[in-house]
Amino acid sequence: MSQIVWTRLDGTARSLTPFALTVLLIVFGMVPLGIPNFAPIMPALGLIAVFFWLVYRPDLMPAWAVFLVGLIQDLLGGGALGVGVFVLLVVYAALAGQRRYIAQANFFLVWLAFVPVAAGAFVLTWLFNSLIADALLAPGPAAFQYLSTVAFYPGLAWLFQQAQRAFLK
Repeated sequence: MSQIVWTRLDGTARSLTPFALTVLLIVFGMVPLGIPNFAPIMPALGLIAVFFWLVYRPDLMPAWAVFLVGLIQDLLGGGALGVGVFVLLVVYAALAGQRRYIAQANFFLVWLAFVPVAAGAFVLTWLFNSLIADALLAPGPAAFQYLSTVAFYPGLAWLFQQAQRAFLK
């Protein structure tokens, strides 16, 4: 193969890195760990990844990729189809005008910006799941999952920064 083909292939692989890492995290989040009652409070790894990539590399996390991430999350999670897609697309829309300001901030402020975005995502998810179940679901598991998601953000953001430095030059 010629050098041009390899260069294009390399560029394509690099541009798919955020999407691939996000899907990998979603799959990892679905693996049963054998910890009793951990599934309801497992952090929303897909939400963390989508937020990070939308802030720092929105060119590599377009709306179609967010849609696919939500669809994969819904299909693997076994919940109501479309809820994850809708919530992640709402996060995409919410960040559309703000990402430049957020990306220029220091890490603490970015994390602080993640807190209300994640809260909104969890409230929306809880509301839609309650509507689909035709009953008001207990908010406790969603609240604990929200807290674990906010707590996991710094570690995953650090990993994404390392991946960005290594693969997305």
